[in-house]
Amino acid sequence: MPQALLPLIPAGATTVNDRISVLREDGEWTYFYGVDPIFRHPETDTRSFRMFTAQLICQGACKQSDIVRAFGVSANSVKRSVKKYRNEGIASFYRPRVGRGGTVLTDEVTRRAQELLDRGSSRSDVAVELGVQRDTLRKAIKQGRLREPSSSAALDRPHPTREVSDKSDRSVADASAEMGTACTRPGERVLAAMGMLQGAPTRFEACRDVSFGGVLCGLPALAQNGLFQHLHTSFPSLGGYYTTLQVVTLLASMALCRIKTVEQLQYAAPGELGKLMGLDRVPEVRCLRKKLTQLSAGDAPEQWAGLLSRQWLEAAPELAGTLYVDGHVRLYHGQQTELPRRYVSRQRLCLRGTTDYWVNDALGQPFFVVERPIDHGMLEALRSDIVPRLLRDIPRPPTEQELQADPYRCRFVIIFDREGYSPAFFKEMWQTHRIACITYHKHPKEAWPEERFVETLVRLPNGEQASMKLAEMGSWIGDRKNGLWVREVRKLTTSGHQVSLISSAYAQIAMTDAAGMFSRWSQENFFRYMMEHYAIDLLSEHRTEEIPGTNRPVVNPSWRELDSRFRSLKGKLQQRQAQFAAQTLHPESNAADVPKWEQRKSELLEVVQQLEHDLEELKQQRKQTPKHIDWDQLPNENKFQRLAPSRKRLIDTVKLIAYRAETAMTAIVREQFAREDDARSLVRDLFRSEADLSPDTQAGVLKVGVHAMANPRSNRAIQYLLDDLNAAAFTYPGTNLKLEYALLGPPSE
Repeated sequence: MPQALLPLIPAGATTVNDRISVLREDGEWTYFYGVDPIFRHPETDTRSFRMFTAQLICQGACKQSDIVRAFGVSANSVKRSVKKYRNEGIASFYRPRVGRGGTVLTDEVTRRAQELLDRGSSRSDVAVELGVQRDTLRKAIKQGRLREPSSSAALDRPHPTREVSDKSDRSVADASAEMGTACTRPGERVLAAMGMLQGAPTRFEACRDVSFGGVLCGLPALAQNGLFQHLHTSFPSLGGYYTTLQVVTLLASMALCRIKTVEQLQYAAPGELGKLMGLDRVPEVRCLRKKLTQLSAGDAPEQWAGLLSRQWLEAAPELAGTLYVDGHVRLYHGQQTELPRRYVSRQRLCLRGTTDYWVNDALGQPFFVVERPIDHGMLEALRSDIVPRLLRDIPRPPTEQELQADPYRCRFVIIFDREGYSPAFFKEMWQTHRIACITYHKHPKEAWPEERFVETLVRLPNGEQASMKLAEMGSWIGDRKNGLWVREVRKLTTSGHQVSLISSAYAQIAMTDAAGMFSRWSQENFFRYMMEHYAIDLLSEHRTEEIPGTNRPVVNPSWRELDSRFRSLKGKLQQRQAQFAAQTLHPESNAADVPKWEQRKSELLEVVQQLEHDLEELKQQRKQTPKHIDWDQLPNENKFQRLAPSRKRLIDTVKLIAYRAETAMTAIVREQFAREDDARSLVRDLFRSEADLSPDTQAGVLKVGVHAMANPRSNRAIQYLLDDLNAAAFTYPGTNLKLEYALLGPPSE
């Protein structure tokens, strides 16, 4: 029987298995078998690390999974090291890599190039003289095959002590990284895997032609809209190589670059995106999912979104006085749960999904969203969730004394579509909270005389001006008990149709009501834009969870079945009644056809009477069955789960910040365009353009050189935007580097 060994390891060492451990001390790794040291190498010596770990595996001292778990390296790199050790031995790890030799820079060309460089010729002159590419010379100098005097090197490089890499160099380096694609910081990754490093440091490199480099221009706007605020108070600390700040920055960059889902990140170059964040690479999809799961624990995303919404409301009190509320159905086609069906106006169908109620300002910018897996319409959502939250978060509302002094003054105005039309709700909001409501008149009366309409110049919330024919009168809506007097404003269209809206904002005028109501397209455009460019309807995860305890009633399945049978039977009855009424005997008909006609009439009459009897029974049964029951009374086979909201709320909040940042930048660019609609598309192109990075740690500056746009007009607009960003003097989060933006290429006239 083999004797058991006591698991003795030195103090402070990390266990690989029950016999092997490793200790990091004074910049060296020391491996122990029990308490006896067996091997040592510097922590930066990756060749010795790969050789010795492969030797331990081949000798049976540990398993491949032990090395992967202890050091945080990829399984593929361990497998390659083991294969190399078995096939080629120890010497193969220290053998210099064999290249294929120069095909352009032959020995003769190299000799001539060195002579020209020694004479003081620049790289460009040497390239023209020898007929080779300038980048070919640069690579040869970097590899040591050519030597360049320091004077000429200083003229050719943006920084005298830092070599600039281009996309080809980075692609080769990323592909040949031993720990995986673009994992060019192995020491830091090993330390983070062993818990000895809390987050990789943000360290930028001098690079040319970085993909998506223009997205760095969006950082000041993202910060202004709260992306980097309340992170430490809302989210738990992430352990490992990537920090919370880096993960959130990556999510915002993905949103601006139109990388719409986490899964689409696998199709982007990880090293290129990493260079924009001061890292070697961004996390892979599986790692990012784990980080998002940690950040989405509990109600952290909801808490963060609430803090930001209050901050947005306080930052724009003039826009918070008029709010737009509308519902948006987020469709679900999966099989994890049977969500209830609801009417989707954009498809004119009843489909399964979840209803989200959005609250936006007059410019279409979002404040917050309320998710309703159990939905009873807009009015119930306003009463239960939206109005209480607005009463709590609206900045600087009028005091009770001010409301009493002015009986026509309101706290704020809510604008919604015909779904929210309810005289009783209008009356309740005004008498209980002094909240004004504006919507379309659902039941307008006779048309007004056209001579009452006056051509009026209306200024819309976004600054545009439109000419409308408007008329205003007082109007009573509802019955005697629940009705109230409101202001009715009508717009006369060119076709003669009168569009009617009603308003309980008694202190406003017709122009203000018309400007607010007829600007609802801004929220509709927001939904369409977010669906197309930010994919707010896509799932963030496939997990479902139980609906928390709720007292909201749901439709009784028994009543729904009786109602369905009643409607079906009523349709059959109407069809038979129509057939019975159509059975008429023509005066000139043949007498022999009369018996057949009487027989058909009697058969139809019998069927109609039977259907009427069955219909009356179903009507009584439906009347005795309650239409709504509590959620707890719902049978288990009819209960459903909701889509897990935490990760979706986190990603959607980042997308809202990205949209608000893009909108702010669009407003700046729009000042340079005669066609204002072109501004947003140009900003999108800016985010996806390439840029050069040139960090200067001594001066505390990170220079971002954005590549030129497609035409001089776009260049002038982007230069105007970059000047505004430079005036903000924004510092990259987590560093002391101030961002300085410049547009590469000749200045536009």
